[in-house]
Amino acid sequence: MSLFNGKRLDNETFKLDVERMRRGWYSDKYFVNIATMLQELSKQNYTYQGKNSRLPQGIPPEGVANGDIEVEMQWFNRRPGKTVVVGVDKALTMLKHATGYFEGEQFINTAEQLKVWAVQDGCTVQYNGDPMQIQPVLRVRGRYRDFALLETPTLGILSRASRIATNVYQTQIAANGKPLMFFPARFDVHEVQAADGYAYLIAIQRYNLDYAHNTSAFVSTDAQGDWWGGFGGGTVSHSGIASFLGDTAEAMLAFARVLPAKISRIALVDFSNDCIGTSLEVCRAMFDEHMRLIKAGNYEEAERYRLFGVRLDTSASLRDISVLPLGDPVLDLGVNPRLVFLLRQALDSDWQNWQVPEADRDLARQFCQEVKIVVSGGFDIQKITNFEKLGVPADIYAVGSSLFNNHGETKTDFTADVVRVKVHDDWVNLTKVGRQAVDNPDLERVW
Repeated sequence: MSLFNGKRLDNETFKLDVERMRRGWYSDKYFVNIATMLQELSKQNYTYQGKNSRLPQGIPPEGVANGDIEVEMQWFNRRPGKTVVVGVDKALTMLKHATGYFEGEQFINTAEQLKVWAVQDGCTVQYNGDPMQIQPVLRVRGRYRDFALLETPTLGILSRASRIATNVYQTQIAANGKPLMFFPARFDVHEVQAADGYAYLIAIQRYNLDYAHNTSAFVSTDAQGDWWGGFGGGTVSHSGIASFLGDTAEAMLAFARVLPAKISRIALVDFSNDCIGTSLEVCRAMFDEHMRLIKAGNYEEAERYRLFGVRLDTSASLRDISVLPLGDPVLDLGVNPRLVFLLRQALDSDWQNWQVPEADRDLARQFCQEVKIVVSGGFDIQKITNFEKLGVPADIYAVGSSLFNNHGETKTDFTADVVRVKVHDDWVNLTKVGRQAVDNPDLERVW
C-alpha cells in the first residue's frame, strides 16, 4: 500500500478504464498527436534530418530514429517546503497496463521494456524554490511513443493525491495530533472519493510516523475507504433531526437503538441554535437508557447508548443562544472558542444536577466527562491553529473544502520532463533550459 507496509497497490484496487486510457481518452491531445506522429515516423524508418540539434558537442545526430527514440523522463513537484507524495502506485499501474501501441485493433503492451524507478506512497520530498534542485518521485526509461499518452493521467493522480495528503498533513500538525474527520466529499464529484480518502490515510500515517503519534483515521464515505479497507462514519444529520420533528434527543435514541454499536454515537447539536442545551438533553437521555439496560443486566445492549461525542456546526452567520454578546460580536458567531469552553464546562458538571441514585453518580460523572466535542464548519489550518493556541477543548476537528486548497503555498502541481535521450546506445543529457536530471535516494527500481 505504501511506505508504511512496503506493498504496492495494483489494478485490482484501481480498476482503471484501461481500454480508453490506451487510446488517449484521458490524455491532453498534444500527447496523442505526438505519439501518433512518432509511430508513423517509425513505420517510415525516418531518421533525424535537422541541422540544429542540441546534443552535446561531439555526438553526431545522424541516424537517430526519432520515431523510436528512447528517453528518460522524471516526474516531480514544486510545492514549497515538504510534500507528502501519494499517487505513485496508481501512476505505476497506468504504466503497466497502458504502455504500448496499437496494431490495428490489437494493443501491444510494451511495459516490460521500460525501466522504472519510483518512491513509495507516503514518502516526502522537499522543494526550496530552485527548479534545478527538485526531487523526482518517478523515473522512466523507454521508447517515448509507447508511454507518451500517460503523462497527463499520471501527473493528474500525483498532483491531486499529493495535494490532499499534504494539506491533511499540515492540518494535522495544526491540530496537534487531534483526530481530523475527513469531510470534503460533498465538495467534489463522487468519482474522486477513493483516491482522496487514500491520500488522507497516507497523510495521517505520515504524521504518526513523523510525530510518534497514534492518531486514528475517520472518513465520511465508504468510497473514501475503498483502497484501504476503511468505511464511512459520521453523525446524525440535520435532515435526520428534522425527520424527528427537530427533537435531537429522540433522533439519537432511535439512532442508537437501530444502528450497530460499532458506529460511534455523535450527536449534531446545533439544530435549535442551542448547542449547550441540546447537548445536555441528549446526554441525559442517552445516559438514562444506558443505565436502564445496565440495571437489567443487558450490558451489550447498553453500549448502544454510550454517547461518543457531540458535534457543533453552527452557521458562521449565527450566534448560539448559549453565547452572550461580549466584545466584538463577530467573534461570537459560528463555532467559536467561547462556545466550546462553555459546552465543555456544562458537560463536565451537569451530572451534578441529575437526580440519580448515589451509587450511580460516579457513572453519571464519567459518562458526561467522556463525551468528546467535535467542531465543524469552516475549519482550516488558520482556524484550527487559533483554537489550539487558545487551548480550546475541542477533541476532534471535522475539515472539508480547505483540504482541496491549491494556491500559493498549497499549490501542488506535478510536472514531467525528458532529461536524457538515448543516442547510438548511449544515454545523453538533454533537457529544456532550466531543468536537469536529478537523483532522489528514495527512488527504487520497480521493474
